[in-house]
Amino acid sequence: MDARRGLLAGSAVVAVGVFAAMLAGYLAGWAPLARVDDAALAPLLRIGEAHPGWVRAWDVYCTVLGPTVFRLVTVVVIVIAFARRNVRTAMFLIVSVELSGLVTEIAKNLVDRPRPAGALVHAASSSFPSGHALGVMVAVCALLTVALPLVDPGKRGWVIALGVTVIVTIGAGRVVLNVHHPSDVIAGWALGYAYVVACLLLVRPVRPITVPDETPAVPGTAR
Repeated sequence: MDARRGLLAGSAVVAVGVFAAMLAGYLAGWAPLARVDDAALAPLLRIGEAHPGWVRAWDVYCTVLGPTVFRLVTVVVIVIAFARRNVRTAMFLIVSVELSGLVTEIAKNLVDRPRPAGALVHAASSSFPSGHALGVMVAVCALLTVALPLVDPGKRGWVIALGVTVIVTIGAGRVVLNVHHPSDVIAGWALGYAYVVACLLLVRPVRPITVPDETPAVPGTAR
């Protein structure tokens, strides 16, 4: 268990380093980072301007699977956890998922990076880090942490793959819509991962209570 916690803590430190690199690159006006951001946004802007339906589809996708929806779903899970007296799990979800919006707003207000000039849809607040990337990263990781013990072991890989797909495509969608630079999304993923790991280490959810096997090991030994 200690080795696992150490591995998690180490991965969170790496994530913080990635976030710091994206932040430093933006604040210092690092030319290679700016070129990568611009190279990704320019062709996607042309595609979006030529295909309004493409833009609408991505906008709907990012709304339906955005942080707000995940937080609402998590509220239901929190209520169920409290009803089953699994307070630690409920507190973990509150601290991680429900408070992740506060982390996003603090970071955005401190950096105050303007949105890309060619934003194809309206997006409130500033650009760095991506709130969608951060919020969905936290929500998916936190919900998987709680849900995976309840999933059949043979299907856990598929569930994890689905979660990763949602995280990646939501982040990509924000770049497709030109409301975020790629560095905003990478920073959001990194900070979101570091935050959810910190929550996991500080407020570990209790494993779900399973029904004990009441079948006696040897016939005739039941009490």
